Amino acid sequence: MSDLRNVVFVAALAGLLAGLVLTAMQVYATVPLILQAETFESAGGGHHGDAAAAEEAGAEAWAPADGMERNLYTALAAIVTGIGFGLLLVAASEFAGGIAGWRQGLVWGFAGFGVFTLAPGLGLPPELPAMPAADLVARQVWWIATIAATAAGLALIAFRASALWAVVGVALIVAPHLVGAPQPVSHESPVPADLHHRFVVVVTVTNLVFWLVLGAAVGALRPRFFGRADNARTRFA
Repeated sequence: MSDLRNVVFVAALAGLLAGLVLTAMQVYATVPLILQAETFESAGGGHHGDAAAAEEAGAEAWAPADGMERNLYTALAAIVTGIGFGLLLVAASEFAGGIAGWRQGLVWGFAGFGVFTLAPGLGLPPELPAMPAADLVARQVWWIATIAATAAGLALIAFRASALWAVVGVALIVAPHLVGAPQPVSHESPVPADLHHRFVVVVTVTNLVFWLVLGAAVGALRPRFFGRADNARTRFA
């Protein structure tokens, strides 16, 4: 029970810090791009499939007001996301012997970025309002499968001292991209290409910083709650 409590404490504190950092980056970098894209959406120029149109209609039933209300909901979502990913990071790293310090935490954070942002983003890049999208369920299935395959592949490469397992790990990482992510019927969109490109870059960079802060925070806090990491397994970093 004590270990479980420590896991929750470390994840909550690290997730809170990472979530606040993510909130600041989103408010000053991501949200302005979304607001700019919403002007194209309100103009009614988007080309959406039936499923995407249904999603949009449901989303428009309620939305936070611009300004303080939107920023508060952005902060709440970022903090909850940070704590959730923090729990995953702490649990996964404990199975590997624990994170020895903030430097090793950076490595784990970069791995989290690769699993949850970089790998799925190669097939399903971040989307702005008014952009076409494939079927939601198909995208979710591919996204989850890609995350699972990438995490398993990285684990095999990092923790299995065998060339064969490394090859299997690489194959797992590559497989979802060979299958390909679900794509919309048409990619036509009223959103300018340069705006979407900037949004993808900003989202990718903010997520990288988020994961590095989360990993470093977990690495810095973990020894205070759990003691020294298992030396036999710290070769990961």
